[in-house]
Amino acid sequence: MDYRKIGDTYYIRMDRGDEVIANILEVCRKESIPSAVFSGIGGCKSAELQVFIPETGEFETEQLEGMLELVSINGNVVSGEDGRLYHHTHALFSYKQDGQHGMAGGHLKSTTILYTAEIELRPTVGGSIGRKFDPETGTGFWEFK
Repeated sequence: MDYRKIGDTYYIRMDRGDEVIANILEVCRKESIPSAVFSGIGGCKSAELQVFIPETGEFETEQLEGMLELVSINGNVVSGEDGRLYHHTHALFSYKQDGQHGMAGGHLKSTTILYTAEIELRPTVGGSIGRKFDPETGTGFWEFK
């Protein structure tokens, strides 16, 4: 991974074998960024996607492997009351399987780079966004301070 700050925005290049979410959170830690939004594209070799099922209150997980075009990744980073960083990320992948083109998307737990990814990280300016725990879903939502 390599990154540069240009203006108020960080431009992150991920390399083969990098895990995207871990690296985004690492940049936020290194640069003392308490909250941000990000987007990007790339080529991945594996991804773990989730979909929340309201009827069961649980997430269903799908593991993808192979050449995965990261068509779009969008997410945010916020800080919990304890200062810990949390992400909420969605992604869409295209791939070829059995001679057919397919797509899969949802809440992204993790994805590993096959050849590269290009991520734009935009910290919040003039304040920060926190995280409020929601016991119904077992996850957190934005909390404005």
